[in-house]
Amino acid sequence: MSLADERHFGALRGATTIEHDDPAHVRDATRELLERMVAINNIAVADIISVVFTVSRDITSEFPARAARDLGWVDVPLLCATEIPVSGAVAHCIRVLIHLESARPRSELRPVYLRGAAHLRD
Repeated sequence: MSLADERHFGALRGATTIEHDDPAHVRDATRELLERMVAINNIAVADIISVVFTVSRDITSEFPARAARDLGWVDVPLLCATEIPVSGAVAHCIRVLIHLESARPRSELRPVYLRGAAHLRD
């Protein structure tokens, strides 16, 4: 195996927000986030090992994982959970952690933060 063929394991973070809790808003915002994360980092769905989604406690109408399924991520293990209720945390926030295998080292993976979550990471 040459260095060009070397595979790396990594994780990629991202987050977004919705204006209010509504199933369509959850799916649309999550789909936008996932599509942007995949595009910016040149990830193939086959490279994804698993995905963990968390939502702030004010999101209860839909599982963000549904957006991934709608994108065709049918054989990727997905998990949804609720964030711990830290005072001052971003409201209506959907966070994602994608575990993946890639030809790119972790140092080259770029997190994606959209909408009201943009300030969470430089």
